[in-house]
Amino acid sequence: MKKIRRIVSLLSLLLLLSASCAVAQEKPNVLFIAIDDLNDWIGCLGGHPQVKTPNLDRLAARGTLFTNAHCQSPLCNPSRTSVMTGLRPSTTGIYSLQPAFRTVPAWKDYVSMPRAFAANGYATSSCGKVYHGAAGKGEFETVGTPQSIGRRRPKERFVSPKASRLDWGPWPPQDAQQRDYQTAEWAIQKLQDKPQEPFFMAVGFFRPHVPLYASPKWFDLYPEQSIVLPPIRRDDRNDTPRFSWYIHWALPEPRLKSIEAHGLLKSKVRAYLACVSFMDAQVGRILDALEASGQQDNTIVVGWSDHGYHLGEKEITGKNTLWDPSTRVPLIFAGPGIAAGARCGRPVELLDIYPTLAELCNLQSTPDRLEGLSLAPLLKDADAPRARPAVTSHGPGNDAVRTETHRYIRYADGSEELYDMLADPHEYTNLADQPQHAALKKSLAAHLPKNPAKPAPGSNARLVELREDGHVYWQNERIEKDAKIPHYE
Repeated sequence: MKKIRRIVSLLSLLLLLSASCAVAQEKPNVLFIAIDDLNDWIGCLGGHPQVKTPNLDRLAARGTLFTNAHCQSPLCNPSRTSVMTGLRPSTTGIYSLQPAFRTVPAWKDYVSMPRAFAANGYATSSCGKVYHGAAGKGEFETVGTPQSIGRRRPKERFVSPKASRLDWGPWPPQDAQQRDYQTAEWAIQKLQDKPQEPFFMAVGFFRPHVPLYASPKWFDLYPEQSIVLPPIRRDDRNDTPRFSWYIHWALPEPRLKSIEAHGLLKSKVRAYLACVSFMDAQVGRILDALEASGQQDNTIVVGWSDHGYHLGEKEITGKNTLWDPSTRVPLIFAGPGIAAGARCGRPVELLDIYPTLAELCNLQSTPDRLEGLSLAPLLKDADAPRARPAVTSHGPGNDAVRTETHRYIRYADGSEELYDMLADPHEYTNLADQPQHAALKKSLAAHLPKNPAKPAPGSNARLVELREDGHVYWQNERIEKDAKIPHYE
């Protein structure tokens, strides 16, 4: 009898263990790929006719591509903070490159996305640029350190400092000398180890962020004489408010006027394309490792960029604007339960990533105040309805609303822009002053943030504010009302 009881107990234990393993296996892994400064210049989005991104394209082919996705801020720190917290910059007060949100008392103990995954039994890890700076203590269980690459810049610049504070060109000689290559190498090793627990692995790539360096073979893909320039009008700022200049008042990126005066526009476009293709190759290495590990079928892959980048459009290079080249970003979901080969044109937000993964992975105890909407319905049916447009902010009171048909911008001084994105996809003609659009503007303005938070203590770099004294401040320095636009007037 005792022997029978032992056998029954053993069988019960085995069944319990088997059930536990089954539950663990039902939890999908998450491979979370963050890319810096990538606009819509990837093959599947068609942003540039010459760009070569076979790996992001194949990821999109086996998942759902959002063709009208937008960041919540056209700047690294506030955008990434919004993604990882599920909160808008107008809620957190994180508008500039400082501070890290964990240093703000109100957000010190907030349950960010990686902490939510850890609380739900996931092994969390990170390597590369996921947050704007280093991940704070306890943000991830494991933070990878890529192999040392030595010198990060060439001994001599390619671009004269007179033409640009920033440099670009074919360097270093080998891909392995780039930090992004070593970041991918770290992720590949982790995947080859085949972790048994469900994992949340965040991998962040720095390129195509400046300086635009990539190995010569990537520049060889794009001979300079054949480069196609983006659509540019040299009088495109004639109908934009002066406040549109305040939000990118003084930046290291050169204005179009300066870069063309030195004959460097094609050179910069070429360098950006080369960096995009280099980055894409690193994404491909990780996707190959995921497939080889046998875990692809139970892994949700999310690929996203923190904001876009201008290459001459609106007479600037860089970001820090509220137009499509700066706010529109790649966003791809692929994996179990996600429609393959789907393209969704609904206006969505990076803010939606957190609640989407929370639903797909059945996370418990996430914050009640997540401000995004789950994209789960759109991942099953790309034509499912969407309750609201996308909203982007750059400093308190400067906001853009993007629908499937229009873009509406209101600046802190009340000045406006309105574009018909179907008839005028390059945003050439500002319709805001035309009286027949008053009702449309009012309906779009209803989505603007109400009572935006003041900038968090320590905010500075890239911060623009209209203060109570009636003056505009850029990085906490007052702009005189008759000041000339830097490097433009």
